[in-house]
Amino acid sequence: MQIKMVLLAAFVGLAGCAPRTASPGATLWAGLYSYQEEMRTLEARPERWPDRQRLAESIKSTYVATFGGSEEFNRLVNLDLRRREFLITLRAGGLKADREKEMQQELITMNQQIEALGPTIKRQFANSQLSAQDPSQAIESVATIGLMNLAIDAFSPVTAKSDTVAPATEVGPYVVMGQGLFSEVRTPEGRIFRCATTLVPEAGASIKCEPAF
Repeated sequence: MQIKMVLLAAFVGLAGCAPRTASPGATLWAGLYSYQEEMRTLEARPERWPDRQRLAESIKSTYVATFGGSEEFNRLVNLDLRRREFLITLRAGGLKADREKEMQQELITMNQQIEALGPTIKRQFANSQLSAQDPSQAIESVATIGLMNLAIDAFSPVTAKSDTVAPATEVGPYVVMGQGLFSEVRTPEGRIFRCATTLVPEAGASIKCEPAF
């Protein structure tokens, strides 16, 4: 996955001197987080459509490398890429009225298809993550599933976003809150675990959770 340099620096800073083992779930989530951040940057440069295409292919390859691939995930990324190109074209203006109306209608259809794919992809990821779970890292697994759920939700055009309130999702009886590379897990008993995602050089990414005292 092509992670931009500022994100790499953040990962390395978090990792410090303690080596960790990469996990497929954290690696996929880190790649998806990077994908969404990088796409937002590339959208400001309409002429960089080849880079947007390469980025989309890269995140699909990351899924294949970590969990073997998913037709639904590939479809989601393809729709996301096409939707972004439509929005860039519409912002540029200069379209004939009938073509603009046609594209707006196609956007509605794409958004509906993206919404419909979300639950299936979340379920696939959760099943894959749980089947590979190390019992000693149950909280990390919950955090990873929650972060992935939030990342999939971010594809939705109707998901409310806030700059001040961290997004949250439920994973069974747990609540996961995510804010970039950091997250929190609240257990059914009310305990709080603080988690950080770190880059494992040439291997992927890992996530580590510690109880908050």
